[in-house]
Amino acid sequence: MAEASESKQFPGDTEAQISVSKTEKGGLITLFFIAGTLSGVVLSGFGWLANLIVYLVEEFNVESINATQISNVVHGGMNLIPILGAIIADSFLGTYAVAAISSLISSLGMILLTLTAKLSSLKPQPCQTGSSLCQTPSKLQLAVLYVSIAMASAGLGGSRYTLATLGANQLDNPKDKETFFNWFFFTVFASCIISSTAIVYIEDSISWALGYGICFAANFIALAIFLAGHRFYKHDKPRGSPFTGLLCVLVAAIRKRKVTIPSRNEDYYHEHDGTNKVIPATPKRSFRFLNRAAVKTGGDLHLDGSIARPWKLCSLQQVEDLKTLIRLFPIWSSGIFLTTPIAIQSSITVIQALSMDRHLGSNFKIPAASIIVVVLVSSSLFIALLDRFLFPTWQKLTGRPLMPLQRIGVGHVINILSMAISALVESKRLETVHDHHLDQAHDGAIVPMLVWWLFPQLVVVGIGDAFHFPGQVALYYQEFPASLRSTATAMVSLVVGIAFYVSTALVDLIRNITGWLPANINNGRLDNLYWILVTAGALNFIYFLVCAKLYKYQNSPKEVDGATSSSDTIE
Repeated sequence: MAEASESKQFPGDTEAQISVSKTEKGGLITLFFIAGTLSGVVLSGFGWLANLIVYLVEEFNVESINATQISNVVHGGMNLIPILGAIIADSFLGTYAVAAISSLISSLGMILLTLTAKLSSLKPQPCQTGSSLCQTPSKLQLAVLYVSIAMASAGLGGSRYTLATLGANQLDNPKDKETFFNWFFFTVFASCIISSTAIVYIEDSISWALGYGICFAANFIALAIFLAGHRFYKHDKPRGSPFTGLLCVLVAAIRKRKVTIPSRNEDYYHEHDGTNKVIPATPKRSFRFLNRAAVKTGGDLHLDGSIARPWKLCSLQQVEDLKTLIRLFPIWSSGIFLTTPIAIQSSITVIQALSMDRHLGSNFKIPAASIIVVVLVSSSLFIALLDRFLFPTWQKLTGRPLMPLQRIGVGHVINILSMAISALVESKRLETVHDHHLDQAHDGAIVPMLVWWLFPQLVVVGIGDAFHFPGQVALYYQEFPASLRSTATAMVSLVVGIAFYVSTALVDLIRNITGWLPANINNGRLDNLYWILVTAGALNFIYFLVCAKLYKYQNSPKEVDGATSSSDTIE
């Protein structure tokens, strides 16, 4: 791996290598520790998160739609935390410390959450689903519940994508890194499958306290595995906040707004943190206003060549790094509404499953929360299939790899198809409701329609996830400046976090202006909600196509055979 040619390196790898310990280790052996840690963390986190809606409805007497909104807020917060963790890792502590601290926090949260399930004083008296006499939880009970959820979700969010960055940093070959991201998501989905079936079944059928106790044990074992690999890891050294340098570019460009932009190479400041990274001889013509930040003027430099006025002069590399983030922003923003329908579907599907026939045989009843495992199985299988068969076949046939933007585009199309299927299935469910006159029944009425009807839409959305989630991680890791490598892998999590909050706001808006989402979904029109998502998804896909067509890869790795791609844009 170390002998990989420079043309096949991820851009910024040289810079990234400068920031690691001189006693550099890393390599494939570290991936066993990271995979073990990731498995335990995800097994623990999704063991309680997958069943949160049911826990709120059945144990804390929360109305179903309100429970889905709470779940969306929790998912959103959990997916925003990785950005904070990435900034701390890049700027102050490093990925190893952030992952370790996050795992510890989630362990403490799981202890508290287990107590809410075990101690009757920490939850309201139970009642039958749909009863109008249910006792609401007290302020103290809600406080303990929310604190435990906040700690558990913050720990899960802080460790997941930090482990992705830590794992990628252990490898030198760019092809190995791409493969790592595919198998990173495979490990996440496989662990989610176990937690969403075995652990959720234990919570529903045996004991919530036992299920949560298993989640705590998995988290604790994961932390132990992670710490055991300490001496094998390649430890990155944070070099201060990279965002300060990016802000410096904006400030310097504004302060030098009247300076004429020169064309000569020697008029620009080229130092860039002492690294040997190759940069353009002159700044690129895009966003030319920012080029002024790197123009040398009188008094900007000391006699030894160092910067005398740091908020009036920046390196050319810092200017180009900021431009890279600006170029990526439109594509990144398109991912928000790519993920928003998935966020809505994941919570609404659980509510639909609660109202349908979930029996498998005469004695076994599928837990409602376990229905989401179909997405995870579909994603896991297709990630493996894509990595081992479809992507290599594509490259042999076309002579070039399937680029990240192309993978994301395919994910957009498949996601729209999934929402259309969801709308048709919900129309069928409501037709069955009306045929059996259940629209006037109590909230807990079961529709005589097998839960298997929900499977096709979940399989399709899982296939879409296998394309666009790894594609987004690969794109940001490849294109982001090396100083923002942890932030790059967390950008997908930021998209997901924002999408959950957008989904919450969208559902609230639709509830307020329509009658489609009542407390009893048998009286509602969820199919109309899905058709809105289809329309919005199609418009968002058009927006993505425009952004992708205009975007040119800044750091596109060469094909394995050394051939040069004839185009840098999505085809």
